[in-house]
Amino acid sequence: MISILKNFKFWFVFTPYFWLVAFFFIPLAIIMKISLSVSEWGMPPYKDILTTDEVTGNFIINITSGNYAFIFSDFFYLQSYLNSLSLAFTSTLICLIIGYPIAFYVAKSKPKTRNLLLILLIIPFWTSFLLRVYAWKVLLQGNGILNMILMKFGIITEPLSLLHNHYAVILGVVYTYLPFMILPLYGYLVKFDLRFIDAAHDLGSRNINTFFKVILPLSLPGIIAGCMLVFIPVVGEFVIPELLGGSDKLYFGKIIWNEFFVNRDWPVASALAMSGILFLIIPIVIFQISYSKYNFKNE
Repeated sequence: MISILKNFKFWFVFTPYFWLVAFFFIPLAIIMKISLSVSEWGMPPYKDILTTDEVTGNFIINITSGNYAFIFSDFFYLQSYLNSLSLAFTSTLICLIIGYPIAFYVAKSKPKTRNLLLILLIIPFWTSFLLRVYAWKVLLQGNGILNMILMKFGIITEPLSLLHNHYAVILGVVYTYLPFMILPLYGYLVKFDLRFIDAAHDLGSRNINTFFKVILPLSLPGIIAGCMLVFIPVVGEFVIPELLGGSDKLYFGKIIWNEFFVNRDWPVASALAMSGILFLIIPIVIFQISYSKYNFKNE
C-alpha cells in the first residue's frame, strides 16, 4: 500500500513536468533547430543541421544565424511586431477597464446570483472560437445586421465600413479575451473583505480614494494575471486579424503564417517565432523580478 502511494505521488508530481517537456520544450527545441537551419527546395524546405558529404563521408554542420540577421535587418518584420504589441496593449487595457467592474460585481453578488453570472461568463467557451469570431464578421459586414438596423432607423443612409480594419480587430479581440480577464480578477476579488471599504469610509476616505488606495492594490495580483492571460496570446493572434482585419496593418501572427505556408520559408518563420518569444519573455522576467522586489520591500 505504501509503495502504491509513493508511485501515485511520483506520477502526480511528474505529470506537469512531463506535460511541459512534451508539449512545450520539445516543440520549442524543434522550432529553435529549424530557425538555425539553411533554406532549400524540398520537403521539408530546409537542410538538416547535421549531414554527411556524399563524396568524402565527412560530417557537415548546416547552422546559420542568417535568418535572425535577416529579420532584424528588415523593418517590415519589426513593424508587424510593433503592430501586434499595440493591438495587445490596447485590447488588454480595454478588457481591464470593462472586466474589472464586471468581476467586482460578480464577486460581491449573492451566491446564487454569482453562480448564474459565472455560468453566463463561461457559456461562450462552449462555442467554437472560430464560429464566435466569424459571427462578428457577419454582424459587421456591409449587408450585416448592424448596418441594416442603423439604416432602418434612419441613423445612416449607406452602409458603414465596419469590417476589415484595425478597430474591428480590437473589437473581436476584446470580445474573445474578455472572460480571460474577468475570471482571474474574480478569483482575487471574491476573497476581498468588504470591511476594508467600511473602515476606509470611517477614516474619511472617499469612494475614488478608497478604490485606488485599498481595493486596487489588494487586487493587483488578479490584474497582473488577467493582463498576462490577454496580452501574451494576443501578440501572436492570427485568426481574428485574418477574419476581421484588413490590409491597413500587418500583424506578427499573420507574418509568421505567410512565411510558413505562402513563402514556405520555414527557417525564417521559425526565427520570427523564436524572436517573438524572446521579446515577450524578457519584459515578463523583468516585471516579475521588479514585482517580487516590491512585495519583499512591503513585507
